[in-house]
Amino acid sequence: MTRVLLADDQALMRAGFRALLDAEDDLEVVGEAVDGSSAVHLSRSLRPDVVLMDVQMPGLDGIEATRRIAADPDLAAIRVLILTNYGLDSYVFAALRAGASGFLLKDADPADLLQAIAVVARGDALLAPAVTRTLISEFVAGPPPAEPAAGREVLTAREQEIVELVARGLSNDDIASRMVISPLTAKTHVNRAMTKLHCRDRAQLVVWAYESGLVTPRRR
Repeated sequence: MTRVLLADDQALMRAGFRALLDAEDDLEVVGEAVDGSSAVHLSRSLRPDVVLMDVQMPGLDGIEATRRIAADPDLAAIRVLILTNYGLDSYVFAALRAGASGFLLKDADPADLLQAIAVVARGDALLAPAVTRTLISEFVAGPPPAEPAAGREVLTAREQEIVELVARGLSNDDIASRMVISPLTAKTHVNRAMTKLHCRDRAQLVVWAYESGLVTPRRR
């Protein structure tokens, strides 16, 4: 059973999400938060598996709430799925940097929302290759850092190559095909890189790759 916390300041949105999730045998809505502060508080008291987090809420917004949840060692098992009305806006990349495991448009099909919760709940990042490429193109297309961030040296040459492919939007299967290795081996390399760099998931690995200067955006 996947336990879900809803965080949205609009009662109608929460009611719609609850109706959808309550109809599923393997999902349970354990609480509703009306702003970021209550989302953090309820995350600590209810310990949901997944928080569906709206970005724009009064008081503490969804990005800061996500940052506080991700920064709390006691809440390390909680995954945050960002919900937005605006698609690939500037809030999304900030939310991923803050520790979110992915994002979804509020007008997504119900089946897509259910699938997104399942993906995030099992510890994966909701960043399909096409979404990753668009995100990078729109929000990381600035100049590369003057100096690489600390931490790159902990990766082997093979791990750096694989992290670059992850940041370019390739899935584990794509990486395996490109490098002539098995998908399991690709996944193992990705997981080792995340462990060494203290990244929560694949989304954080993509952010690290660009912010460290390991990968520089390709100009359109």
